[in-house]
Amino acid sequence: IDDLAEVDYSLNSLPAVSQPFIDLDLKGTVYPAGNYTGPPYVAPPFTIPAQHDSMLYLAFSEYFFQTSSFAYYTAGAFNITITEEVKSGKFVCFLFLFFFLQTCSYFNISTEIFGSIIPEVAEYSVTPYPVMMKLMATEIPIISLEQDSFTVEIQGSMEVFAVLPDSTTQSLFTMNIAANISIASNIFDQKLMGSLCLNRLQFSLAHSNVGFFEISLLENILSYVLQTEVMPSANAKLSKGFPLP
Repeated sequence: IDDLAEVDYSLNSLPAVSQPFIDLDLKGTVYPAGNYTGPPYVAPPFTIPAQHDSMLYLAFSEYFFQTSSFAYYTAGAFNITITEEVKSGKFVCFLFLFFFLQTCSYFNISTEIFGSIIPEVAEYSVTPYPVMMKLMATEIPIISLEQDSFTVEIQGSMEVFAVLPDSTTQSLFTMNIAANISIASNIFDQKLMGSLCLNRLQFSLAHSNVGFFEISLLENILSYVLQTEVMPSANAKLSKGFPLP
């Protein structure tokens, strides 16, 4: 697939050949690149409903997406460092990272902007410093298939650092993050199209070197930016579709 993941689509069984169709049962397991340890999931059998309007029907089970999530999580793809050099519009393949990169790009992220939201940061860091944020998924993202859509449940953390003049960093605080996102997709005019919906975004304070503070204001601001700026921008791109081969 890429430098981080590989997919095994070998046949599970002999092709089933009948008069109206040929049925191929492919494995569809995604592994971290170079690591073929079996994922912690069981692939239940499933069938494709009988249809006769197209030449080819291709179906992916929840198992395929679960192993994809496991592979990329194991490879560390959900871990990223954000600095003030992050530019608006940077595309990241994974929704967890994409949302926060896009949100942070609306601000000149510094201790000053955090201090305007969190007084304890302003008291702790009187001199404005650039900010570095380390984002990581703390659990394997859970992907669930639903009717006409699927949801992604993400558990993660974000540690915020002040970048000092000598390029060393000083940890300010760490937040736990829980997010639930719905993704609806369809195919139209040979393009894969979709739309995103942020169902839930919650923060909790895991650790703080600036003293205890209420996380609710920061949570509300980030949720507002996501709902009013980031989600419409992402959906505008997704509505244009991606050409299918």
